[in-house]
Amino acid sequence: MDRMRALEVFVEVVRKNGFARAADALETSPANVTRYIRDLESHLGTRLLNRSSQKMSLTESGEALFERAKVLLEEVAEIELIASSATMKPRGVLRINAPLSFGILHLAPLWPQFLLRYPEVELNIALIDRVVDIVEEGYDLAIRISRTGSSSYAARKLATSHNIVCASPAYLRKHGTPIVPSDLTRHACIGYSYAATADEWNFMDADGKANPVKVSCVMHTNNGDTARSAALAGLGIIWQPSFLIGADLSAGRLIPLLPGYRLPDIDVLAVYPSRRHLSAKVRVMIDFLADAFKGTPPWDVNA
Repeated sequence: MDRMRALEVFVEVVRKNGFARAADALETSPANVTRYIRDLESHLGTRLLNRSSQKMSLTESGEALFERAKVLLEEVAEIELIASSATMKPRGVLRINAPLSFGILHLAPLWPQFLLRYPEVELNIALIDRVVDIVEEGYDLAIRISRTGSSSYAARKLATSHNIVCASPAYLRKHGTPIVPSDLTRHACIGYSYAATADEWNFMDADGKANPVKVSCVMHTNNGDTARSAALAGLGIIWQPSFLIGADLSAGRLIPLLPGYRLPDIDVLAVYPSRRHLSAKVRVMIDFLADAFKGTPPWDVNA
């Protein structure tokens, strides 16, 4: 039995002083009204209404329940109104998880703009490179950098970033320039610990043929900025996303390698628990980010 619905039916029967009139008000049948009252009385173990062919009256138990049920239903209606308003107007705390480097470089400059537009939203930003369980850890939204999307949650693509193999001019002057992927086996490389393929770098040529190569890494790191710094210092060859090294490529501080070969692109995703009952604060943030990164993302300008 739906006890809240049963209470709603009971209160309406008392207010309308009849089963048929209550059924009309509730847009249901008199039989359904009768069933709800019968089930409610059975559940409570007491008679609520004295019924005869000519009149209906409340029992003592019915009077007590009617007064309390009226208050309860009014409070529920008020709660529903508050919740409904919250879904229509962006407000409240919005907890967001994002990768460290991407969050600092490309999200941090956007937060002031968002807060100016939506002053009733309070941002709580956590920059963590590991993949979090957004439901278990209490996030409303996560920004993910991924080649495979999200199988567990709803996701919206915000942008694409290219993975680029590169090295500093100083490193290349000292050690030479690799021409094909297999040349990397003779070079010092810097590995990214979170890469799904570990130290096997998987290139595609212009015909779409796979060219995997097992590289020798002089250093591993789980942070892209650390890999970038090592490459800028001439320690070795890296692959990193254009959102991280785009400015270095434009300025010539890093040189792209292996023309004619490419690594799989990655997507920047907004990941959230469900498309159903999406709160206004999450919806406007996703739209805001999609608009900020539309067209040519800032990291690919002149890269």
